[in-house]
Amino acid sequence: MINGNTELIAHIGYPTHTFKSPMIYNPYFEEAGINAVVVPMGCKPEQFTTFLKAVFSLENIRGALITMPHKVAVVDLLDEVTPTVRVAGACNAVKKLADGRLVGDMFDGAGFVRGVQRKGFDLTAKRVLVVGSGGVGSAIAASLAGAGIAAISLFDVNGVACEGLAKRIRQHYPHINVHTGSNDPAGHDLVVNATPMGMNEGDPLPLDVSRLAPETFVGEVVMRHETTAFLAAAQARGCKTQVGSDMLFEQIPAYLEYFDLPTTTAQALRRVARLSY
Repeated sequence: MINGNTELIAHIGYPTHTFKSPMIYNPYFEEAGINAVVVPMGCKPEQFTTFLKAVFSLENIRGALITMPHKVAVVDLLDEVTPTVRVAGACNAVKKLADGRLVGDMFDGAGFVRGVQRKGFDLTAKRVLVVGSGGVGSAIAASLAGAGIAAISLFDVNGVACEGLAKRIRQHYPHINVHTGSNDPAGHDLVVNATPMGMNEGDPLPLDVSRLAPETFVGEVVMRHETTAFLAAAQARGCKTQVGSDMLFEQIPAYLEYFDLPTTTAQALRRVARLSY
């Protein structure tokens, strides 16, 4: 039963945003007997600064999940953020410390990284390619940079966005070799498609799949289909792959840990989730 002692996690997005998180978190909280609930909250950009302050004035607020269009704007409203936020240029989790400071982190990329690692892929000293330097691609690149990789290649048709991401990685992780301008997957241990390309059969693919080595691990961010045309093409090359929805379910345990709530596994969350894609 929800009461004044129930801990709230606000999921703040645009009023027309489709909020999937309550359909994953809340069934888990219910099954695990955790007195917490995720509450969707629609907020227009011009009201966000005032709204965020009001949310964190609540006595039973545990934290906030931040989604578009507020992920970028929230960064400048916080007292402290992680290097992952600085590299990604966005933040999707906020909590208040005991001293009243608001701090933030970014977990979109953490979900991808956790999924890869859970499948037995060690990122230490690996060379990775991330195609797409938008919000999701930047978040994945930021988390990969923090996971011990040796080199990262970035590609995007928007060259300005790509070079900006490269600059931020070099600034916060100077030991990583950063390259831009090519989406050739040859020579990379991990390849990530962070674009909508290659979603359906017949779509243009984000890169030349014939250049993928069979030992390359290939990841996808698109969630509409479990196995996209791009992943199917990579699997035909003999590559081990990760579907887009893994990123969603793998990041939730990281959120729970961040908010100091009892955590679980992606498998358990998939079992209780009430989602339809």
